[in-house]
Amino acid sequence: MQIPKDQILKYLEQQGQGSTASRAQNELPDQVDTEQHGDLLANLGIDVGSIMNAGGGGLRGKLGL
Repeated sequence: MQIPKDQILKYLEQQGQGSTASRAQNELPDQVDTEQHGDLLANLGIDVGSIMNAGGGGLRGKLGL
């Protein structure tokens, strides 16, 4: 699944994970492919499943998925 980096950063900041958002800003590509970049996301401690299914639909709802 493709997720814009900006959406991941916004989610992390809303969750009070500013330090992770800062690292992600520097390390993630502009368009994140959850399969291709899975190891990078895991190294940053980003659980894509949690982000996609967070309250109110998480990114899934925001991205219309």
